Formats: sequence, C-alpha cells, structure tokens
Amino acid sequence: MNFNISLPGLEEFIITKSFEGDELYQLHMELERKPHSCPECHTITDRVHDYRVQKIQHVQAFGRNTALFYRKRRYSCVNTECGKRFYESNRVVERYQRQSMEFKQALAIELIHGKNFKDVANRFNTSSTTVMRRFDDISSSMLEETKELPKVIAIDEYKGDAGGEKYQTIIADPIHRKPLEILKDRKKSSLKEYLKKHGNKVEIVVMDMSQSFKAAVDQALGRPIIVADRFHFCRYIYWALEQVRRKEQKLFDEYDRKKCKRMRHVFYKHQENLTDKQRWYLEHYLSKSDYLRKAYQLKEEYRKWFEEAKVIGYTDLKLIKEKLHQYYDLVKNSGIDEFKKSISTFQNWQKEIMNSFAFNLNNGYVEGINNQTKVIKRNAFGFRRFDRFRLKVLLHHQYKNIAVRVA
Repeated sequence: MNFNISLPGLEEFIITKSFEGDELYQLHMELERKPHSCPECHTITDRVHDYRVQKIQHVQAFGRNTALFYRKRRYSCVNTECGKRFYESNRVVERYQRQSMEFKQALAIELIHGKNFKDVANRFNTSSTTVMRRFDDISSSMLEETKELPKVIAIDEYKGDAGGEKYQTIIADPIHRKPLEILKDRKKSSLKEYLKKHGNKVEIVVMDMSQSFKAAVDQALGRPIIVADRFHFCRYIYWALEQVRRKEQKLFDEYDRKKCKRMRHVFYKHQENLTDKQRWYLEHYLSKSDYLRKAYQLKEEYRKWFEEAKVIGYTDLKLIKEKLHQYYDLVKNSGIDEFKKSISTFQNWQKEIMNSFAFNLNNGYVEGINNQTKVIKRNAFGFRRFDRFRLKVLLHHQYKNIAVRVA
C-alpha cells in the first residue's frame, strides 16, 4: 500500500508504509527506479541486482523518535566487461552511516545551543560518545577562524579550568561585539606569539591593568594605544573605601559593627540614589568615624570626576587630566593611606586611563562573554579538553542567532 504523504527532507522518496512501533515511529520508503551511471565505466544502466533494507536513525517526527527503513537498490552494470555492482544515489544517508544527513545537521545545531553533550545525547536518543564524536567532526569546519585581528581588540582572562590550565585568555572585537579567539592559558608568551602572528593591523588594545598583558602587547605589536578598562581602575577607589570601612567598623559596638557590615552597600551606592532609610544609616556610621567620613568624601569626589570624564573626556581631555591631578592632591592632603596606594596605581596607568575616555572604549562586552562562558562550563560540569571548550564557546557566540531548534 502506497502513501502519498511528503515529509521535509524525504520528498524524493516513496513512503510505502508507516506505523508506530513499541519504541519508534517507523517510516518504510524507497526511491523510484531510474537509470544510473556506472561509477566504474560510466555506462548507463537500470538493471537491478538486488535489494537490502537499511535502518537509519532520523530526527523526531510528530514528537516521536523516528527510524527510516530504506529499501536500497543495488544496480549492476550492463557492460559485460565491467559488471560493477553499486547502490543507487540518495540524499538521505551517506555511505557507511547509520544516521540520516538531516539528523546530523539537527545534531550539529543542537550541539551549539544545547547545555552539554549528555543533554544533547538524551534529546536525540543516542550516546554521549556519538555526540562528542560528531562535535569533533563538524566543529572545526563550522567555525570561522580569525586569520587577522581588526584595528581594535579587547583582551581579558577568565577561569576556564580546561586543558590543565586554570585560566584562559579571550580576545574579542569590542566594536562589532564578537569573540575572536581563546588562548589555552594567560601566559605572556602565548599572547605574544598569537599577536605577532595575527595582529599586524591592531592599533588599539582594551585590557585590564595587567602588567603581563601590557608587556606582551608592547613587545608583539610595537607599543600600540592601550586603553585601560574602566571597571578595573575604578575598583581601586572602592577597594580603598572598603578597607577603611572594615578597619573603622571594628571600633564600633557589637550591634553597629554587624549592622554596618550588612548595610555596607550604602557606602557604594550613588548618593543621589539613596533612600531616606539608607541615607540615615550612612550618616549614622559616618558620624561615628571622621576617618571613614573623609574616605567616603574622597570616593564621592572621584565619582564626580569620573562622571564628568565620561561626558567630556573625548572632547576636553586636558581639563579632565587637570582635574585628576587635583584629585591626587586632595588624596595626598587627606592623610588616608588606603587612598594614597590607589592613586599610585592611577599614576602608573594614567596614560591608559586617559585613553579610556579619549576613545570611549571599555571591556564590558568581554566581561559579558566571560559570564556566558562560565554558564557553558557550569552546565557541562567543566571541560577536560581545551580544544572542545574553545570550539564550544566560539561556536555558541558565532551561531547564537540561529533560531532553529529540535523539539
């Protein structure tokens, strides 16, 4: 009995029967008989030698696990001197394979979007080793490798714990917002070697305040423009305030010491955004320590400078620099050692800090990539092999806008 149904990917086949078995939805099918060219002598033949039924794992149909039972013809060449026997050509399964091409394509897409290899294996009713083997087969060909870095790049490190290294280095394009490469470690030599090979066009590098990264960039690229990430230099001021708060709250009574620790967020929140209750607590603890009050005022002065620098830094960098030097003097005259240590770091990285306002660049996008990378690693319960981890992360970002999913 023949069915006239047509299923996506199987349009050229004749469905002879279909039924739902104990575990699988079965589709029995065959191709229309037609002349084929002999692969040996290229003689046209339509002589059928024999048939065999091949069971093929396929994507789900109608929400059920599906298997194709393909009745394959084997033709024989009509040329008596040749006598070659060969199977008919088809577009559903490759030679020596037990999974359909559509199944492998769907699996490839799900490998990029899926949580981990085991989760994908369960969804496709196959083994984890099959999924990992498929990932190794297709991942390199799917990934668009970066052959030459753009003019502006961003560099950061993250804790990947893959390939025997605790930290890895990511290189991204902060302008077009896409990751470019992941290096196996955060060593100066690895970054230097990669930049020498791919960084001929690089002019601006956005990075955290790492002496190792700075040295590698300068030596590999001939001292390009380095932009310090805003988060990384701003936190030195907040770290200084935190050190003062911890030291001063030890002098409070037991209740206020514990309460001050729980309410520490009021010291870091913008003053104009404080609620009446938060403002009361802030004033209460500042009144208990002049040293803490001075530290808080220094933090607020820095914040005013930073907000102004973000607005006019790229148009009047000279004025911003002058006001930063005024802030240095304010810190020196305050007598607060914690803030003096912070501004010494600012002075060492002043050129790179000024560049962050002149070019209006930061590492925010890269930090976002790092957060997603940590989620990928956590969902997979970690990666032993660095090459799989690298491909998984880069492919995820390269194909994350693909909406095709397997139900």
